[in-house]
Amino acid sequence: MANRIGYPVLVRPSFVLGGRAMETVFDDVQLRFYMALAMGASDLPDQPILIDKFLSEAIECDVDVIADFPAADGSAAATAEGGEYGCRALVCGVMEHIEEAGIHSGDSACAIPAYSLPASAVEQVKQQARQLAKALRVRGLMNVQFAIKRPGVAAGEEYEPNVLEVNPRASRTVPFVSKATGVSWARIAAKVMAGKQLAELGIVREVTPMHTSVKESVFPFNKFPDTDIILGPEMRSTGEVMGIDAGFPLAFAKSQMAAGNALPTEGRVFVSVRDSDKPYIVDIVRSLQSMGLVVLTTGGTHEHLQRQGVQTQRVRKISEGRPNAEDLIKNRELALIINTPTRKGVRTDEGRLRATAVRFSVPMITTITGAAAAVQAIRALQAGHWGVRALQDYFVDLQKVVVTEQPLRSSPNLVG
Repeated sequence: MANRIGYPVLVRPSFVLGGRAMETVFDDVQLRFYMALAMGASDLPDQPILIDKFLSEAIECDVDVIADFPAADGSAAATAEGGEYGCRALVCGVMEHIEEAGIHSGDSACAIPAYSLPASAVEQVKQQARQLAKALRVRGLMNVQFAIKRPGVAAGEEYEPNVLEVNPRASRTVPFVSKATGVSWARIAAKVMAGKQLAELGIVREVTPMHTSVKESVFPFNKFPDTDIILGPEMRSTGEVMGIDAGFPLAFAKSQMAAGNALPTEGRVFVSVRDSDKPYIVDIVRSLQSMGLVVLTTGGTHEHLQRQGVQTQRVRKISEGRPNAEDLIKNRELALIINTPTRKGVRTDEGRLRATAVRFSVPMITTITGAAAAVQAIRALQAGHWGVRALQDYFVDLQKVVVTEQPLRSSPNLVG
């Protein structure tokens, strides 16, 4: 099956939550190893292993929607199709994940509004989410997860949204979306589920904040020193924080501060990335060096950068003798580590390095997209033009949804 679908594939047991025992597999050897370990992950006996095509280099998005369509059996509808008010679906927020698709949505950092997707792609996923809500006759909140394939180099190619899953219920994202937009979506949804229509409540337009909010996950890795910190399809976070500012770079920087992973503005940065990420690391290293940070690299990354005209300081891997990258961490000589994994597990050189970084509280980034976001954040921090504002201050100039109990006889801004 996996060979027919084509590697890489996403494999998981049936009837599990939180992405438990879900893994991205790249060849037959990994698949056989996975099958030997994953069969006991489901609580139900004799359940199949699901195999899906993995969409590489895709941007993941969460879209939360609120709708007031009557149930198919009519049980939730006071009047057919909303009576005098009409039915509609409104998008509460589009959250663009900073990490690429393949990392559990509960672990990935994300931003509202989308920080890199073009407006046309954002509108496309919004429209598809509204249509899904209408087709499913959702009454209340709904969450849709998209994987948006980046366009290729060929002329005329566009961003291609793929639906990962649709949940006709409130998602864990609702509190973040409410705080980012200044609207209590859960309270509104409760009234809609009790029989109210959105227009009856004064909810007649979607909200796009002028500021940026970034959600970052918090992990318990410092409590489990023998666990590799690499993220994947299985959820591992135990909490989340939010950074907010006028633009994405400082909002991301604040989210890292809140998560205990504050980014440096000076010092030495250790970089070691897998082969597939090497084409993308060149501009990141150039940017770090242009900001005055010293970049140290292991052999493969060093040689690739050198061929591109970028000079860095070469450092030994742990298996190559001492002094090595682990010694630099223990001597507190590194301000930041960028390491995208080729192998997982604390018994590998990489896993040992990552575990040491956690133990000595050195900020670590394990994805190229996260590294690119960090470069923007470091540049903004170096500029020094940032501060702290109360959450309520961000909504002073925002034309928020007005929640009233008065019916609206005229609704020129209806969406849906």
